[in-house]
Amino acid sequence: MDKKIQIARPGGIDQLRVSADAPADPGPDEIRVRHEAIGVSFIDIYHRTGLYPLPLPATLGVEGAGVVEAVGPGVTRLSPGDRVAYAGAPVGAYASTRLLPEARAIVLPDDIPANAAAASMLRGITAHMLLTRTFPVGPGTTVLIHAAAGGTGALLSRWAKHLGATVIGTTSSREKAELARQAGADHVIVGRDADHVGEVRKLTDGRGVDVAYDGIGGGMLARTLACVRPFGTVASIGQAAGPIPPLDLEDVGPRRSLSLARPSFMAYAADLSTYRTAAAAVMDMLRQGIGGTIGTAYALEDVARAHADLEAGRSTGSMLLVP
Repeated sequence: MDKKIQIARPGGIDQLRVSADAPADPGPDEIRVRHEAIGVSFIDIYHRTGLYPLPLPATLGVEGAGVVEAVGPGVTRLSPGDRVAYAGAPVGAYASTRLLPEARAIVLPDDIPANAAAASMLRGITAHMLLTRTFPVGPGTTVLIHAAAGGTGALLSRWAKHLGATVIGTTSSREKAELARQAGADHVIVGRDADHVGEVRKLTDGRGVDVAYDGIGGGMLARTLACVRPFGTVASIGQAAGPIPPLDLEDVGPRRSLSLARPSFMAYAADLSTYRTAAAAVMDMLRQGIGGTIGTAYALEDVARAHADLEAGRSTGSMLLVP
């Protein structure tokens, strides 16, 4: 029997419910996708806990890859048997099958495996947003990437290095530091309590980095601001360590003259033209071997363990659910 994962109310992993799910008939301009792989990310945790509220009950998940199983009236671009991937709204990937607007489906080339696409769509589109829209990265740019061994951090490191940037990564352990180096980090700062500001200053001859990506949140953002050169940019892209304390505008400028961005993957991917452009870039990067590193794959019904591992920092690379 097909399955889906739902929450009836926000909360911990105990709110995740596995239930039987019969395939639904697609409506106008919809397709039914049978998943081969489903991505797991912190957005899913934010949805589960209610930080990013969803209408309830809700099926979690914002990215996946699989095969078109049925098409509804008005669908002209896709046919049953086509391979597709997607990321973004509407939420609902944690299921054996799901209905998806045809416009959101990205045709998956034959040479790209479904698990690679599911591990890379959200993170790849996020990287495209950060490296092209938030701050254009290229030769001569120095970037700071927190959690550089994680799913987003590793892909962001690879892509930034491909663009010619110097990459400084941070990790919580020496084991993860080696993974960050394999992902392209030129320098790695190890330890949650490391002197990130002092180390960055040493590595940049006192200048600071051009742009920093902070998905840690909590008290880390204040330290990240101090790692960036005047007129540089800090992108706050998550809060894995907890809520971000209120920020005084004087912490950004005028003395530091920083730009602080809070870019949203969901907002970036909501624009269909932007979404398709970014997805095409992700596919191109995957062909060049620049994609998400697949960490652990869990059975769909083991979703609670996947969330627990992600929240506890026990994961490296991108995590997948397999129906």
